[in-house]
Amino acid sequence: MGAALCARRLVRRSRPALLAALTVLFIQTLLVWNFSSFDAGGDENGDTGSLEKRDRGSSSNSGDPRLRQQRRTAAADALQNQILDGYFSHRPKEKLRTDSNNENSVPKDFENIDNSNFAPRTQRQKHQSGLVKKPLTKQKELLKRKLEQEEKARENSLLGKNSNVVLQYSNQTAKNSSSKLKDNLRISKQHHIKKSGNSSPELKYDLPPKCEISGKETISALARAKSQQCRQEIAEVYCQHKQGKLMPEKVIRFCPLEGKANNNVQWDEDSVEYVPTKPVRIAFVLVIHGRASRQLQRMFKAIYHKDHFYYLHCDKRSNYLHRQVLQIATQYPNVRVTPWRMSTIWGGASLLSMYMQSMKDLLEMKDWPWDSFINLSAADYPVRTNDQLVAFLSRYRNMNFLKSHGRDNARFIKKQGLDRLFLECDTHMWRLGDRKIPEGITLDGGSDWFLLNRKFVEYVILSNDDLVTKMKRFYAHTLLPAESFFHTVLENSPLCDTMVDNNLRITNWNRKLGCKCQYKHIVDWCGCSPNNFKPADFHRFQQTARPTFFARKFEAVVNQEIIGQLDYYLYGNYPSGTPGLRSYWENLYDEPDGIHSISDVMLTMYHSFSHLGLKRAETSLHTDGDNSCRYYPMGHPISVHLYFLADRFQGFLVKHHATNLAVSKLETLETWVMPKKAFKIANPPSDFGRLQFSEIGTDWDAKERLFRNFGGLIGPMDEPIGMQKWGKGPNVTVTVIWIDPINVIAATYDILIESNAEYTHYKPPLNLPLRPGVWTVKILHHWVPVAETKFLVTPLTFFNRQPIKKEELVKFHSGPPKNAYMEQNFQSLNTVLNIPVITAQVEEAKRNAALVGTKLEDWVDSLVSNLWSAVDICATGPTSCPVMQACSQTAWSSHSPDPKSEMGPIKPDGRLR
Repeated sequence: MGAALCARRLVRRSRPALLAALTVLFIQTLLVWNFSSFDAGGDENGDTGSLEKRDRGSSSNSGDPRLRQQRRTAAADALQNQILDGYFSHRPKEKLRTDSNNENSVPKDFENIDNSNFAPRTQRQKHQSGLVKKPLTKQKELLKRKLEQEEKARENSLLGKNSNVVLQYSNQTAKNSSSKLKDNLRISKQHHIKKSGNSSPELKYDLPPKCEISGKETISALARAKSQQCRQEIAEVYCQHKQGKLMPEKVIRFCPLEGKANNNVQWDEDSVEYVPTKPVRIAFVLVIHGRASRQLQRMFKAIYHKDHFYYLHCDKRSNYLHRQVLQIATQYPNVRVTPWRMSTIWGGASLLSMYMQSMKDLLEMKDWPWDSFINLSAADYPVRTNDQLVAFLSRYRNMNFLKSHGRDNARFIKKQGLDRLFLECDTHMWRLGDRKIPEGITLDGGSDWFLLNRKFVEYVILSNDDLVTKMKRFYAHTLLPAESFFHTVLENSPLCDTMVDNNLRITNWNRKLGCKCQYKHIVDWCGCSPNNFKPADFHRFQQTARPTFFARKFEAVVNQEIIGQLDYYLYGNYPSGTPGLRSYWENLYDEPDGIHSISDVMLTMYHSFSHLGLKRAETSLHTDGDNSCRYYPMGHPISVHLYFLADRFQGFLVKHHATNLAVSKLETLETWVMPKKAFKIANPPSDFGRLQFSEIGTDWDAKERLFRNFGGLIGPMDEPIGMQKWGKGPNVTVTVIWIDPINVIAATYDILIESNAEYTHYKPPLNLPLRPGVWTVKILHHWVPVAETKFLVTPLTFFNRQPIKKEELVKFHSGPPKNAYMEQNFQSLNTVLNIPVITAQVEEAKRNAALVGTKLEDWVDSLVSNLWSAVDICATGPTSCPVMQACSQTAWSSHSPDPKSEMGPIKPDGRLR
């Protein structure tokens, strides 16, 4: 009897433990499923590829239960680390809507998702001393323990939920984190919070906060902000808001209408024949950034007329472009550059401040009698001529053209984040909590590209009435304020009857590709951006159902052909034989920017490219007994350009100094280097025919489906991504294998390619540093080789833009400790795939890893020559090499003619184009 009672007690006690163990196993399976999926670019129907990550000891043991358990544990740890690092990789998907005329620019927030404002946002530490795995900080350890406790407490409730459920922190976790920070903030003598571990920033204040910081989003912002000044601003704004001193509670509406004005304006193709007695004069405000100066100049030529005015604002961080626009302003009297510059960010309050300051400046320019205000970027292009635009605006000179969201207003407010408090500092938009919408008015918004008349601009800038004053306060702490401020003020102002729900633009929205939450690094929110137009979209510019005069976006590095089509459509073809029409050059580096503006990898590669050019000059131009075409490299590169021809990347153009050995004089040369073909189909080819192309790179743009790191310049501390392009066909699974320069298999995984998938991409979590040298990525189907591609991990000749020192080499050139790129060991696959690890290669890699000085440069040059070739070299100035061509006489040099983008004299009709 007693034994039976003990047995029953034992069963009752062990049942919860058994149930908990089964539950943990189930959750781990779900986590593995989450971790195994990856963001694969699908086609327009949304079909994507998926990845099956395998721990491959050999081809026969992939089903081993112990290995499956290891994979589950690794995947669970990886997902938990993602949570601790401050961002979740999975988000609720919103329903896709078809916008009327496909031109709604309201960004998406993916409903109520909290963008992980609980934990400090830290980047993975790549440069570790000794390359030892960094221990968790105290804060992360605390969160990890809390997560584990919470998971045990909620195991039963989680059963039955699907694999997209994301584990959130419990209220108790947030309370503990909040109370701990509150206690620290109460210490008025210390006025700072010390670092937690090695990753959390030290919080310091010049003055103690004027209130108790209790909001979880503000606490998160304080933990993530980089500068002391930004943390001070966050605390001050939070306290002002908490005390009710920041946001207006009620605003007076001056519009006599109920609801929106319903003004319909029509486009008449014959309206250009309408010659107004007093045509409008337009003030174009160009908001520009980046380095695409030639695309900007081409667009500027298309919109220029001597009777209008052009005010250019160049982002504070775009010094190269600023130098270019200053030159443009010296050529034309109706072009000016703002004497001030701001660092504007996507969704930031700084963008609205920039527009307001530009409007104020324009109103103060008494010698510029403008009537209409239009904002444009370098990614815009006109779809109708200047004459057509003037004729249209002269007819509707009293109207204001803004595109409204056109959907349920309450939903718009929620998705736009207008009911949240934001602050911009440290070039980041920090979300600090909730706020109430002011009573008495209707909020509206849509696109931040608009066309306003002077009367309304004067009202916005000069009026001190209740509406304008309080709306400026409200929108100073609003996400995407330029997309809503002007709409709201106009709709509630005495001028509300002048609003036209059309911003005269057409925008290329593709929600499935453009809404990837790509701005989370600069804003605590998710948003969308439009895609670039392609030649197949040209018919959209010819629609006549509604007035449109501009389109966006265009990027010549993505596709220049569509820009040429539009240009020819508006202004006709260039004369036969005009050079450079299918070429495009974009600057990457310019000497006045300083070498600190580029990475060590780029500096290393640019030097090597110039060396390849000098070797080409010696081998192809040099004659025996004559040193007039032999050179010695001197100094850093002067400039670097991307070069495209017919919308295909052709390589880099590196301008550099070199001493001519015959006359000991310095000459300036430009070298064109082109990548060699790295992708090849297996020989003999397999029956598998879906794979079209494969490439390895960094900075993958899932929206445009290309690597923004053109040419794939990769160093030992980079994290490469593998991309594959597929044709239509049946569902298949392929195996991808990454092999380092000494034949160590670094990673292997399976990808399920669905029938309509077009692109897949995946970044294997490799331990760093990567071993320098030529890597190979093989793609197999049923273990039969399909294709392979190669990429270079270049050794570094520079560290912090200084020649690398011997003691720094071990951090970058020796590969990961024990050749372990991942926790899994794939050594048994070497024999299966016939990829032997040769001792001589291993020893050579060790010797190369210790090279410095000229020997290191020679090693880099030999590696670079495996995947790059110097196509040509030219001289930008005088040269002693008699057969060296002048760069201005080539078709490829950045100094060669480019009439489509060159600024010229004003024509008799007042235009440049």
